[in-house]
Amino acid sequence: MIADAWFWVGTAICALSLLVCVAMTFLRRHPADSSILSIAAIELFLLVYGVGSLLRGGSEPIQGELWEFWGYVITALIVPVVAFLWAVTDKTRWSNLVMAAVGPTVFVMLHRMQVIWFG
Repeated sequence: MIADAWFWVGTAICALSLLVCVAMTFLRRHPADSSILSIAAIELFLLVYGVGSLLRGGSEPIQGELWEFWGYVITALIVPVVAFLWAVTDKTRWSNLVMAAVGPTVFVMLHRMQVIWFG
């Protein structure tokens, strides 16, 4: 597997989001703005990743199944939105922990997308 810059930037953003959300779980009794912003950063990265994948798809074809790759991209885009909706409806400290799960989940999906792309 080749780990390109997309993967490493995504890994850094996911790790930072995980740290922020876990810290806010212990420090706050309600959803923290910093937790929400950290999953928003993941969502923004995924949007840019999707557009970048469209653009580089012509010059660097996907080695795996196209439908599987885009299934991961679309699912990864949904994960932060669901966590945000959870945080909006559940006003306890545990919503920060739910948002903390976004980072590792998206990281695993990014790794899988790399495997599909490069074979």
